[in-house]
Amino acid sequence: MHSILGVWKLVEVRARDASGRPIESRFGPRPIGVVTFDGERMIAALGDGRREVPAGQPRAYNSYGGAYTFDGDRLVTRVDCAASPELLGSEQVRGVRFERDGARAVLAPPPRMVGGAPQHLELVWDRVG
Repeated sequence: MHSILGVWKLVEVRARDASGRPIESRFGPRPIGVVTFDGERMIAALGDGRREVPAGQPRAYNSYGGAYTFDGDRLVTRVDCAASPELLGSEQVRGVRFERDGARAVLAPPPRMVGGAPQHLELVWDRVG
């Protein structure tokens, strides 16, 4: 089993609609982010890395942290700090798979409704520390 411990840099956000077709994610074409896992806690911050977003479009940003469990395939974070108050007290569940001999982690949250349609995300992280 690969370790999730360490510091990871967001390198890509893959978004797909319900039929599997690629769509633009709310983090835009240049997402930025970092996530850190120690032996007990994690903290993540990610957002839209474009210098300017199109007029009328909000700049996406999310951050949260908390104690977590990881069984090699599933990451569950019990959120106790977050930029969005609705995340506080929630459990954030992510499917996890590793690529590149553990140097890359792909995290997949459950589908979310965006604009009235389900969106499937994969957040791709490269280990940096």
